[in-house]
Amino acid sequence: MEPHGRDEGKGPVLHIVVVGFHHKKGCQVEFSYPPLMPDEGHDSNLLPEEWKYLPFLALPDGAHNYQEDTVYFHLPPLSGDMKCVYGVSCYRQIEAKALKVRQADVTRETVQKSVCVLSRVPLYGLLQAKLQLITHAYFEEKDFSQISILKELFDHMNGSLRGSTLEGSQVYLGLSPRDLILHFRHKVLILFKLILLEKKVLFYVSPVNRLVGALMTVLSLFPGMIEHGLVDSSHYRPKSSVSEDLSLVESASGAEEFVSVSVTDIANTAMELEGVEAAQPAAESLSSGNSAESDNHLLKPPSQTSPESSESDWETLDPSVLEEAAPKEAAETELQDAFDSKPGTPITVQPQAVTQGGVTQGLVSGLEEDQYGLPLPIFTKGYLCLPYMALQQHHLLSDVTVRGFVAGATNILFHQQRHLSDAIVEVEEARIQIQDPELRKILSLTTADLRFADYLVKHVTENRDDVFLDGTGWEGGDEWIRAQFTLYLHSLLSSALQQDNERLLADYGAPFVTAWKISHNYRVWYSNKHPAMTAITPGSVQNSERGKKIGNAMMTTSRSVVQTGKAVGQSVGGALTSAKSAMSSWFSTLAQPPPVGPEPASEVKP
Repeated sequence: MEPHGRDEGKGPVLHIVVVGFHHKKGCQVEFSYPPLMPDEGHDSNLLPEEWKYLPFLALPDGAHNYQEDTVYFHLPPLSGDMKCVYGVSCYRQIEAKALKVRQADVTRETVQKSVCVLSRVPLYGLLQAKLQLITHAYFEEKDFSQISILKELFDHMNGSLRGSTLEGSQVYLGLSPRDLILHFRHKVLILFKLILLEKKVLFYVSPVNRLVGALMTVLSLFPGMIEHGLVDSSHYRPKSSVSEDLSLVESASGAEEFVSVSVTDIANTAMELEGVEAAQPAAESLSSGNSAESDNHLLKPPSQTSPESSESDWETLDPSVLEEAAPKEAAETELQDAFDSKPGTPITVQPQAVTQGGVTQGLVSGLEEDQYGLPLPIFTKGYLCLPYMALQQHHLLSDVTVRGFVAGATNILFHQQRHLSDAIVEVEEARIQIQDPELRKILSLTTADLRFADYLVKHVTENRDDVFLDGTGWEGGDEWIRAQFTLYLHSLLSSALQQDNERLLADYGAPFVTAWKISHNYRVWYSNKHPAMTAITPGSVQNSERGKKIGNAMMTTSRSVVQTGKAVGQSVGGALTSAKSAMSSWFSTLAQPPPVGPEPASEVKP
């Protein structure tokens, strides 16, 4: 595994840290190995200034309400370092009377502690799996002075993780797009496009493990993002004192109300739009502190707005919406048809397979990129990714050096400070609340978007009890879903390169594409050449006979090879690799130039 720190010779794990709650001092570091401060001992409470929020991240707010919890968090690089530090913390509490050795400072009925790993590599789920076992064993000792197990953990992790590669199933362990789609359904695509626009997005739910799981699963839909796209995602400056942080937290006024994002009702847009515009007063602009909103005056108003509709509109689509401009089978084949059948088109390639063509250092983005220029440089130049934010970090929401964020919070004060975010994602209710009416219009799903989302929901829900749900499946499974979002993003990028092609842009929403083109990530991506993009056919919805053949071949071959792989004890990755290899002959045959004459197809017009 590639070290993400300045010392290439060091292992992927930087420190093992124990954080406890002291009845007088609050959250504090009680043990670190190696010591967090080079000149201090293992039991020192001192921290580097850049990591002053570590105790509050590792031992989350409201943790006393749960017997155990897990936290993913990001720390800024230390002076001289260049990369994000990835933290995973396992929290537990135990009754004080159960301790074999009760120290003098234990004055409460329960003892709350977290064991956390600070790592150079974003292997959240893998680190969590190892850490949970050790945390359980550490608590079972009932004597927190027994720290030898923690030192062994450090040596074990560095020994077992060193030399691995940042790809494959280990990167996505514990992140399930299937569960995300079953919960959010069509709204997952709204979240995807919202982050492409680099808006200020706050996820909100308790406990923390649900919060970070949902947030990181959304990010896993962006090809290469978790592997290579988060290295600059935590470059922020801590305030000079923790007391200053809390002084900024005020009770919310509640003067402004959010309006839930709604799906465009294609059939009734013209009729309902008048009533909506007449009845809905103009909402106030977002706070001037939102630096990302400074570009809003450049955005053209959408040609088609999203009328207000109930939340149920998200969950159940009118079949006429999906069939309006295409036959029924189009909804089943739209993703396979997203690209023309040319050699090299990654229609069956798993998103994490960045070894295809390899990754190289981006000249402008500074990220490790694949041949398509992915991951997009979203989390760079002051756009933060903070899977969990402590209350002490509240000032970052209004920091002028922070141009945007995707962050998670469990404290109600974050939710109440609604003017500091462009969107609040209420995970429990699967609701996305957006304050700015113009942004709601920009994010309205087009007919093509709805058909893409319905395609995902259909396959995930129909395959819910399928034999493939043991983790080795393809169609409707986690890797399949990520592959579909890779196809979507490839095609979106290719379409955005087409000048003045209204039909192509309409598939994604012309207002959305216009807004996205002025984002930092698109401008950086566009400034470089990506030769592999020439193999991508623009346009999100196509319905060709060759596309159907490729789609059917992909599903049939993947299914049969996975079955065979299970029979002989192959791993998931091995089975899918075999499937991809077996598919090559299909592509060489199906990717031949089409016969002369019109190709039977149905063009979808929004």
